[in-house]
Amino acid sequence: MGIDVDAFLRRLAQELRPRAEESADLLLQRLAVDMPELWEHEEIAALALEETASHITRFLDVLEQRIDVTDVDAPPEALEIARQAARHGVPLSRLLRSYRLGHMILVQLIQGEAARLTDDWELMNAAAMRLVGAAFRYVDRGSEQVVAAYQEERDRRLQRRLLLANEASRRIGTSLDTARTAQELTEFGTEDFADLVTVDLLDSLLHDGDDRPPAPSARTPVLRRIAQRSVLDDGAGPPVATGRTHTYPAESEPARALASGRPRLHRPTAPASGHHSALLLPLRARGNTLGLAQFLRSGTATPFDDDDLLLAQEIAALAAVSIDNARRYSQERTTALTLQRSLLPQRAVEQSAVDTASRYLPSGARAGVGGDWYDVIPLSGARVALVVGDVVGRGLHAAATMGRLRTAVRSFADIDLMPDELLTHLDDVVIRLQREEARDVGELSATCLYAVYDPVSRLCTLASAGHVAPAVATPPDAPGVDATWSVDFPEMPIGPPLGLGGLPFETAQFELAEGSLLTLYTDGLIQSRGRDVDAARAALCDAVTDGPATPEEICDRLLAAVLPDDRSDDVALLVARTRALDPGHVTTLDLPSDPAAVAGARARTVETLTAWGLEELSFATELIVSELVTNAIRYGKGPIQLRLILQSTLTCEVFDTNSTSPHLRRARTFDEGGRGLLLVAQLAERWGTRHSREGKVIWAEQALPAEPHGTLG
Repeated sequence: MGIDVDAFLRRLAQELRPRAEESADLLLQRLAVDMPELWEHEEIAALALEETASHITRFLDVLEQRIDVTDVDAPPEALEIARQAARHGVPLSRLLRSYRLGHMILVQLIQGEAARLTDDWELMNAAAMRLVGAAFRYVDRGSEQVVAAYQEERDRRLQRRLLLANEASRRIGTSLDTARTAQELTEFGTEDFADLVTVDLLDSLLHDGDDRPPAPSARTPVLRRIAQRSVLDDGAGPPVATGRTHTYPAESEPARALASGRPRLHRPTAPASGHHSALLLPLRARGNTLGLAQFLRSGTATPFDDDDLLLAQEIAALAAVSIDNARRYSQERTTALTLQRSLLPQRAVEQSAVDTASRYLPSGARAGVGGDWYDVIPLSGARVALVVGDVVGRGLHAAATMGRLRTAVRSFADIDLMPDELLTHLDDVVIRLQREEARDVGELSATCLYAVYDPVSRLCTLASAGHVAPAVATPPDAPGVDATWSVDFPEMPIGPPLGLGGLPFETAQFELAEGSLLTLYTDGLIQSRGRDVDAARAALCDAVTDGPATPEEICDRLLAAVLPDDRSDDVALLVARTRALDPGHVTTLDLPSDPAAVAGARARTVETLTAWGLEELSFATELIVSELVTNAIRYGKGPIQLRLILQSTLTCEVFDTNSTSPHLRRARTFDEGGRGLLLVAQLAERWGTRHSREGKVIWAEQALPAEPHGTLG
């Protein structure tokens, strides 16, 4: 019986072989009825007939030649269909079901042919048993190889997807610039993936100052084309130019994807644009829709599949977060920069002690706007305060803190505190801010340099709280071709940064020649990862002394020559050229602690005002001098000195060595005193008291007549 079965199966195979392709077509027709979903993918359908014919031929070889099934490999077409199934995301279970179903139909076809060749039912049953056993072994052998090919392709594509996603994370979002991030997405997407990539963002999002982007409305939203890139050289320009606004028709696929927020794989039936496959990817971040990215293929490129959609989703999600970060950064940076600039001096203050110029440059780094500031504050006695500082931190909080500290410095300057005392009070302010904001000690900190220049004595008095010393450029003693400036960074005690508390600040003092240059700056001007600080200081010295120039020109020189290329910090810069008061505009008179000295002080005052051409101020100035000198003699302590200063105002100063400050009080009807300072306050525009190590000065300022009679030399 065994010989008869082998011979029958051999004959059966020989009879079927010429009709292998016809049998394959019949098998596919029956398979298409049971599993129509396999024919959704053109690549699989195109290989199906050839693959089925190969299976039939190989199985007939097994029957005819009695080949061991374990030595039979699945046809290459079967392995390619497995790879195609993996690429299109066809489940492996569906592929194996089609494999088993196809071989079952093949067995049925062979059995039908067997019934045509013999009516010996015993032979037919024996042949059927042998046939089914061989078919199962063939299916098992082929399935193993098909599964291996499927898994290998799936793993390869998964590995590729991971590599591409990792590469995308490295190349997309390298800056906090919205347009640049979108452009990086288009550049990456058109490298061996898509022929054209476009990025549209909601136009309202780009102009809305709110931190939350608006959701797309029911009607078609207005989009702005932020970036696009094509690798096709077809001569056709883009339908929407970069930077232009546009809308999609309400029923179009892009509009649907944008409205639903779900990615879509779209294959237009009659593509008017020439693109036969498109991935429509809403850009979503933090639960909000920002816009739409489109990946398109055309020509002979393989249409996108589901695996491509998954990869594009990962890339678009990464880009969306980067775009949203850039958008948020831009909004916060703009707000912080606006606040920062509004808190800095808006125009030059009126004073005659120095000529100044200043610059503020925000950081271009990811960290954002910092808390650098500068200020020029007129003080009593023709003096001026020059301030530069730097709040540690970035963003709105740093800018707001800077504004609070600048206000505090101005308030302390108004009461004429010495530089070290002013920084001590400012240190207390920072500590109080730390407590109010429930911050740990050290989180809120700042540096500050406070300098006071007196054009009468040409003395500069300054103190530092953790801030770098200024550069001091001294003009040559005598003009000439070979005359050179000298630049020095004065040795001065640098106190701790503000906010540590309990540590003293010290004051330094030095005399400046007329026309000297003081350059105050924050460390962003000279600090750089790629340059030594000494080299930066040398460049600063060269820029300051490179020929005569105004403070404005010197500011420009410094930024051009010293500013580091890899700057990552804000820069505040203040340049001041000192002036000296003409000795003829200052009168000093030493007075004894004797009430009789008041008459001499009044006479000297009238004499001085006459020489200055200010006779119309004589009456009021006599009364002011009389009251201030009398007050010093009565309540102060000698020696006493009267000083008259003609600058942009007329200032009367009376010095004594008693540190007690006078106060205004309301005199009662029969009081013999108590009206002196009240009278001074009525006659003067401003008055006040300032203290020094030696004592105090009570001063009063009056405005000059409409035609000024004196200026600084």
